[in-house]
Amino acid sequence: MPELAAHVRDVPVNQIREITEAAWATPGALVLSIGEPGFALPRHVLEAGMACLDRDETNYTPNAGIPALREAFAARFREHTGVHIGAERVYVVDGAQQGLHFAMSLLLAPGDEILIPNPGYPTFAMTSRLLHAVPVEYPLYPGHDFQPRIADIEALITPRTRVLMLNSPSNPLGAVIGEDLTRQLVELAVRHDLWIISDECYEAFTFDVPHVSPARFDSDVPGQARVFTSVTLSKTYGLTGLRIGALICPPGLELKMNNVMEAIVSCVASPSQYAALAALTGPQDYVEAAREHYRGNRDAASTALVAKGIPYLDAQGAFYLWADVSHVSGGNVRAWVRRFLAEAGVSFAPGTAFGSIGEGWIRIALCGGQQELLDGVGRLPVRQ
Repeated sequence: MPELAAHVRDVPVNQIREITEAAWATPGALVLSIGEPGFALPRHVLEAGMACLDRDETNYTPNAGIPALREAFAARFREHTGVHIGAERVYVVDGAQQGLHFAMSLLLAPGDEILIPNPGYPTFAMTSRLLHAVPVEYPLYPGHDFQPRIADIEALITPRTRVLMLNSPSNPLGAVIGEDLTRQLVELAVRHDLWIISDECYEAFTFDVPHVSPARFDSDVPGQARVFTSVTLSKTYGLTGLRIGALICPPGLELKMNNVMEAIVSCVASPSQYAALAALTGPQDYVEAAREHYRGNRDAASTALVAKGIPYLDAQGAFYLWADVSHVSGGNVRAWVRRFLAEAGVSFAPGTAFGSIGEGWIRIALCGGQQELLDGVGRLPVRQ
C-alpha cells in the first residue's frame, strides 16, 4: 500500500495514552495517569442535551455556534478575565484540542515555527507537526519553579517564528503564570510581532492565586491584537466526551474564521452545544465542588509525598501534581511507569510525555476519589 505522508509518520506516540490504555487493560489497576473528571454531570446539563434530540434539533448550526452559546462563552470570559469581548469573537469548537488545531491552521504555514513549553502538553507539538510547522521548545526548568523566562524564549526566536504557545494553569505542571510575567510575555510577542495561542483549559481551577489571561494585555484594535484564547468545558464541567469548547479570536478575523471552521469541522453537534449552554448559564455548584475536591486531593497527595521524601512542584492550579521519581526511574521514566504499573498496579503519566525536561518526573492526576489517589501515591518507593 502507499506510504503515509512523512509528517504523519513523524508524529510521536502520546505517552499519556500509552500508559493509560495499558492500565485500562490491567485488572484492578489504579489509573492516575489521565485527567478525567470523576463527578456525575449535573442533571440539567444532561437534560438540555437530551431535549435537543427529543425535539429533533439535529441540523447544521452556524459555523461559529448557536448565538446563545457564543454569548454565554463571551459572558463567562468577561466575568473571569475582565476583558470585554462580544459574542462575535467566540467560535464554538469541538473541544479544546480542535480549538488548538483551528488556531494553528490559521496562523502556521509549512516551515513556520511555534514556540511551545517543555514540559508542555504533547499535542502542542503533535498538532503543529501535522500542519507541517516546526515546534521549538522553550525550557521550563525545575530551578525556576517551571516558570517561563523571557530571555530563554527570546533566544529561540528566528525569522520563521510565528506563534508563542502559552498554557496557564499548566498541564502537566499545575504551575500558574502570574500577572507581571504574563504582561511581559505579551510584550515579548509585540516586540517580535508574534501571535499568541493561550491554552486556558484549567482556568476555573486555581488555588489561592488568580488566573491571568494574556488577553488582558492584548490590544483591542483590529490589526494589532494577537491573542487567541482556547477554553473548554471538558475540565470545567466534566464534559470530556461531549467535545465542546470555544476559541476566542482577536477582533477583525470573523470572515476568515468562518471559512476555516467550515473546512475543519463545519460546526459542533447541536446536542453538545445545548448541553454546554445549560452548563454555562445554570447553577455553578459543580464547578465549586470540583475545585474544592481537587484542592483537597492536592493537599492530601502532597502530604503523602512529603512523608515519602519525594520532591514535587506545589500545584497552584489545574488538577495534577508533578513529582520527582528520579531516585527510582533510572534515567528512563517512560519504561519505569510501565514497570510500576506491572508491579504495583498503578499508572502515572511519565514526565517525558511532556518533553525532555520531564525525564525523572511523573504527573499524578488528582481527579478521582481521594482514597484511590492515596492508595496509588502510597505505593511509590520512599526516597532515601
